[in-house]
Parts: sequence; structure tokens; C-alpha cells
Amino acid sequence: MDTDNKLLNHFPGKIVRKDLTKLIKEGQNVPIYVLEYLLGQYCATDDQELIDDGIARVKKILAENYVRPDEAEKVKSRIKEKGSYSIIDNVTAKLDEKNDIYVASFSNLALKKIYINSKYIKEYEKLLAGGIWCIVDMEYLYDEDDKKTSAFKIRSLKPIQIPRVDLTDILHERENFTKEEWMNIVIRSIGLEPTQFDDRAKWHILLRLVPMIENNYNLCELGPRSTGKSYVYQQITPNSILISGGQTTVANLFYNLATNRIGLVGLWDVVAFDEVAGIRFKSKDGIQIMKNYMANGMFSRGKDTKVASASIVFVGNINQSV
Repeated sequence: MDTDNKLLNHFPGKIVRKDLTKLIKEGQNVPIYVLEYLLGQYCATDDQELIDDGIARVKKILAENYVRPDEAEKVKSRIKEKGSYSIIDNVTAKLDEKNDIYVASFSNLALKKIYINSKYIKEYEKLLAGGIWCIVDMEYLYDEDDKKTSAFKIRSLKPIQIPRVDLTDILHERENFTKEEWMNIVIRSIGLEPTQFDDRAKWHILLRLVPMIENNYNLCELGPRSTGKSYVYQQITPNSILISGGQTTVANLFYNLATNRIGLVGLWDVVAFDEVAGIRFKSKDGIQIMKNYMANGMFSRGKDTKVASASIVFVGNINQSV
């Protein structure tokens, strides 16, 4: 039995054909992991007719419901005129302690402070830590007597990326595969074809993934352009963030003393810097704070010492030949 058939048998409903991802990705400005979640819902089969139907359905969902930032006002108008409308957007939530409620922010729709039922917070805690891509059924209810509260309401919310992973089943089914088979599966899962690499290259590719599963594992990779270095940290997981251009601040990365909020290292599994040669901090102590954090997993801001677990990754291009 080949590896593909074994995967379909042991992980039904979780397998996605990578060529389908590429087919739909062109022209769609959503992360790969969102596309693959949808494909996993509608195309997890080897029946070509069902796959074609699934692709058509995924394309229809994205065309009708995905909110492009430049069309935010048009979508808001659609919600108002129709009374209700389903959208796909990245939703983040936080506690509004003054009113004892949770409020949500929408990334592309540019809406803030929208009331969200606490049941969604309990079920999908990732809403509080970086946000989740969701299909949200929105409605518009204007109240003449309550002009302080937004007329936009969340009727229902469903994540279209995996909000949390139960590793128990995966670890159990892993026993049915050899080490070499599992290496190839992991490499293929990030969009590369393992048959095109020798063993040394495969281990190198897998090393890129270690910061995502190990706390405070720092990594620097320099290599030729277009080899997928930054792609790994931007597209395959919702738990890492890629800082393009290398420009950041101590408040953004570590801790904001004005708002008493921890920065990116406390919110993400991996903080990756693209074009590492261009890293700049506006404050002079930024590099020293980063050195201390990378050495100890902690840093001092104000009177306190803060602890965080995010791995730091530096990615850079070299212009010489391999």
C-alpha cells in the first residue's frame, strides 16, 4: 500500500492534495492554511468528480464571502441592506472589563468593538491570542436609543482554520508509518515534494519547523532566494508571524510600557524576521534586550522581568551561488 492510500485510510477528512491548493491560491489573497482547511472539508477524497465539486464549492465560498480590504465599505453596505450576510475574515477578541463583555475586531472589514458571545471565547481561545480566520454570519440591527453600541452584530461564528489540535489521534496513527514515510509526509505537508531532495536536504527542511514546536528555539537561515525560507513562517501555520523588512520596536516585539501589554514574543509561537540584514530598532537598547531574551527566554521592562516562549527566526538571502 503506497503512502497516499495509507494516509487516506488512517487520516480520513484530514488529507489535502497540494496541487489543489496551488490551483485555488492563484488570485485568492488568503493564507494557505485557510485554503487547506476548506479543501480538507470538501475535497478529502480520491474521487475526481467529488474533488471537482469540492473545488467549485471552495471557490464559491471565497468569491462570495471573503472580505478584501479594499471592498470593506461595500461589504458593510451589503450587511446593512440585506440585514444579514456571511463573511470570511480574521477575527480577534479581547475582554472589555469596563462593560464586562468580550469584543471582537475584524481585520479586513475594519470593524472594532463588536460584541461577541463568551461561548465562542471558551470554545476558541485562540481568538484572544492572535485571532482566527472565521466564517461569520453578521447582521445589522440599528437601535435609535443606543447609539453608543455598534449596529453590526455577530449572529454566529465558525473557524475555518483549526482552532486547536488534538495530537492524541495523530500520535496514535503515526505508529502505522515508518520514520522515512513520516518525514516525507511532513515535508509534503509544507508544499515540497520529498522525492526531489536527498536525505541531507530533507533534514534541513525539517529543521525550519523546529522553532514551531520547541519553545525559545532560535534559528538563523541564510540561503539563495526563492527556496521557501520565509514562506514556511508566513503561510503554513497561524501560530507564527513574519516581520517583513526587519523594522520593529521594543514595545511591539517585547512589552509596551504605556499599555502594559506584552508584545509579539508573548502572543506567537514563532517571530520571524525577513531580510535579516535590515533589522533595525528605533531605540538603542532593542538589540541588547533581544540578545537577553534569546539567551534566557526572559527580558526586563520597567520594574518587572517578563517571560515568553516564542522562538526567534532570522531569514536572509545570500547573493552568491550555492
